[in-house]
Amino acid sequence: MSSADIDEIYAQHIKPLPTEDRLKLLALVARDLAQQKDSAEGQKTRSIMELHGLGKEIWEGIEAQDYVNELRNEWDHHP
Repeated sequence: MSSADIDEIYAQHIKPLPTEDRLKLLALVARDLAQQKDSAEGQKTRSIMELHGLGKEIWEGIEAQDYVNELRNEWDHHP
């Protein structure tokens, strides 16, 4: 499809629509493009919850309050 065809479709069919309908159309196109991009790259949508518990072994055996107190002491003695 040529750029002229796209411009004609926009001028005849999209531009006359009410603003709310044009925004809905824009959201629909954006969502469709995002899904195609994810599919094309073989990526799924990620969740921050996938990081839950990551690195917890670093803190094993360390008491939270002792750690905070140590940080505060270091800060108090920092020049």
